[in-house]
Amino acid sequence: MNRLLQKYNETIVANLTKKFNYTSVMQAPKLVKIVVNMGVGDAISNPKALEDAMNELTQLTGQKPVATKAKKSIANFKLREGMAIGCKVTLRGEKMYEFFDKLVSVSLPRVRDFRGVSATAFDGRGNYTLGVKEQIIFPEINFDKVNKTRGMDIVVVTTANTNEEAKALLEELGMPFAK
Repeated sequence: MNRLLQKYNETIVANLTKKFNYTSVMQAPKLVKIVVNMGVGDAISNPKALEDAMNELTQLTGQKPVATKAKKSIANFKLREGMAIGCKVTLRGEKMYEFFDKLVSVSLPRVRDFRGVSATAFDGRGNYTLGVKEQIIFPEINFDKVNKTRGMDIVVVTTANTNEEAKALLEELGMPFAK
């Protein structure tokens, strides 16, 4: 069993139940899924760029990504509807907890001038979105083999009903919020 999942079951549920006066431990918010999305704009002119991004995302998450396709045609960007312009991975269960643990304990502290993540990036329904500027903060990525630094969006979906509950959950799980 994952270290973070064990901590959640043993201490975090009890802390959240006490803090928000829940009547049952099942009311305590939990992680549902983590979606890691990487937009690859230069995939229009260079199809190999998308392949590289997909390989890197596979290394990070341990799961094969799905190519995301353009919804509309935009002539100015030479973009046609249905062209592959990015990739995403949805993590659940064991892999989700492993990725989250690696993100907060290893990767985020490696960011230059890191002072914590924004505490205002919640969507009002208990989900948190985090933008990472470069994929090289993850230990699996070999710096020498990277031909272009790419950013990615990491969306943490929880069962929390409010931003306050979601923030309390993520703080308990070790997310380093800026003071």
